[in-house]
Amino acid sequence: MPSTERALIVEDEYLIAADLEDALGRSGFEVCGVAADGDTARSLAMEHLPTVVLMDVCLEGGREGIEVARWIAEVCNASIIFVTANTDRDTLSRIRERVPGAPVLAKPLDRRQLPDAIAQARGAGGAGASIPKVSTGLAVSA
Repeated sequence: MPSTERALIVEDEYLIAADLEDALGRSGFEVCGVAADGDTARSLAMEHLPTVVLMDVCLEGGREGIEVARWIAEVCNASIIFVTANTDRDTLSRIRERVPGAPVLAKPLDRRQLPDAIAQARGAGGAGASIPKVSTGLAVSA
């Protein structure tokens, strides 16, 4: 994998974010940033244009991870992978509806699942390719 592959981690739990950063580094990614909230995630995504984003569903300030992921996928054409403890039916349905093709990895993360999830996310043609268009402003309409 070329060293130009960039990943953004959007996770509000420090230890989980550090573990994801280590796992991505070992997979050949340059981690271009770690964000704990949606606004920081959008800003870092616009600045660094990551190829892959690891996204938690629940961020500081609420359950906004799905909408932030949708925005980043559309605006930055990044592949999205959800890493979340929220694997209930309603959450998974929202993910499938709002960010089609995005793989979901359950916490605690088994690092061995990460390469397959990255391949699956890329196989979706970059998550932005299949997402219904939203406003390109920072606020995503529901």
